[in-house]
Amino acid sequence: MTELSLVIDGMLSGTGIRDAANGGYLEPQDVGLSEALVRKIGAWQSAYEDAHFHQYEDEARNEALDREGLEIVRAVRAELPKAEVGYFSSATLSEIKL
Repeated sequence: MTELSLVIDGMLSGTGIRDAANGGYLEPQDVGLSEALVRKIGAWQSAYEDAHFHQYEDEARNEALDREGLEIVRAVRAELPKAEVGYFSSATLSEIKL
C-alpha cells in the first residue's frame, strides 16, 4: 500500500502538489520533501501561474514547464519512494504518464 497518492500540477491557486486520494492541495514542505525540492516546486508553480495569465499562448514554454514538472515527479518519487506520484498538465488539461 502506498503512503501517499500525489499529483504534481501547476494549477492556478494550487501548491504544485495535489492529494490524489483525498482531494485538495498539500504544502510541499508538509509532505517531507527537501528544502531544495520545495524551492524548485515553488519556482515552477510560479512560472506555471505566469503561463496561465498569458493564456498558455507560448507552446514551447508550456512544453518546457511540463518537462520540468515531470522532472519534479521523478524527484518527488526519489525522495518519497513509498508515494504514488503522477503528473497533470495544466496547459493541456491532461495527465502525462512517465
